[in-house]
Amino acid sequence: MDWLPSLWYVYFGVAGLSDMSTAAKKVLPLIVLAQFACTSLWFAGNAVLPELQKEFELTARSLGDLTSSVQFGFIVGTLVFALLTISDRFSPSKVFFVCALAGALVNFSITFVSSGWLLFPLRGFVGFFLAGIYPVGMKISSDYFEKGLGKALGYLVGALVIGTSIPHLIKMFGSGLSWHLVFYSTSILAIIGGCLIYFLVPDGPFRKQSTKLDLSLCFVVFKEKRFRAAAFGYFGHMWELYTMWAFIPFIITQYNSLQNNSINVGLWSFLVIASGGLACVLGGYLSDKKGSATTAFIALLLSGVCCIVSIFSFQFSETLFLLFLLVWGMAVVADSPQFSTLVAQYAPASSKGTALTIVNSIGFAITIVSLQLMNVLIENFDSQIVFASLAIGPLLGLIAIGRPKPIA
Repeated sequence: MDWLPSLWYVYFGVAGLSDMSTAAKKVLPLIVLAQFACTSLWFAGNAVLPELQKEFELTARSLGDLTSSVQFGFIVGTLVFALLTISDRFSPSKVFFVCALAGALVNFSITFVSSGWLLFPLRGFVGFFLAGIYPVGMKISSDYFEKGLGKALGYLVGALVIGTSIPHLIKMFGSGLSWHLVFYSTSILAIIGGCLIYFLVPDGPFRKQSTKLDLSLCFVVFKEKRFRAAAFGYFGHMWELYTMWAFIPFIITQYNSLQNNSINVGLWSFLVIASGGLACVLGGYLSDKKGSATTAFIALLLSGVCCIVSIFSFQFSETLFLLFLLVWGMAVVADSPQFSTLVAQYAPASSKGTALTIVNSIGFAITIVSLQLMNVLIENFDSQIVFASLAIGPLLGLIAIGRPKPIA
């Protein structure tokens, strides 16, 4: 099958072209579509949690553990991929393809489960194989874009964000769907996404292959000062992001209770989170003019301010409250692709995949700490004030990256 990359280079018009951006623009929609299709595996369980609870008699605690199992699987997967430098030593397109197929197979196997306890390890394995999809998709993009990576990753992360919001939309419209059908469809999507990458997206022209196993590489990359600053900025961003997403329905429900209102929780949870997809794309275009560091700084600062304003938001009018949530939903994730861009830019060319993967791994580990802390805070303090604690992440992230210098 080694002839396929050459064939598709001709197909995309790459051969003989000095301007690689033309080929990159043709490939980007395929990468985005594949990433969206494959990461649908991530949230398949979230869309049918009530059905799984009824089918397997799961407790409320078990439902939380089921969601967390994907996160833990992803963390373990990214650690393994980073330590073994998988996406730098092997073809990223092939790694993406294999993980998409494996993830789809595990996801599909859930429909044959007869015992509830099997759900947890199977969803964990789905998370493990997602480690070869999400960070590797960013690695593939970085191999195609020597310039304009911030814009490319804006589209890529935007696709993931919209995928995150889909379960809320399904909850609103699809209460009659069989939970088996959700797992069937997401498995098929993942297979399609993997095939798109394998057959239509050869390894990028700017890829530099690592030729040997280096178990210390995921630690060595942090010795670079600029890389370390970008990574720490990303960690601050991750402290806020997934906790804010997870508690959006709770925030809206609390507002309804306090104000005796009836905002549609499912619809507005979807809209608030999905707005972040648009923000990622807009942030990508802004990064072309202002640079990724400035764009990330602005977004992180704005989201930090939103954390503080959340204290007062429960007293806002309905219109102002929903507008505030939309602004927060955009700001909270607009910096994500830009931090990934900086990580890729400041990592050694032969270890970009490992650098992106280990940063993702640590970032997602931080989300679990933040989520668990928020549960404790809500149980012990006024729920109207606890979300201000999310500002800790943006604050530390801003300190880490410092005030960016304007690009010439």
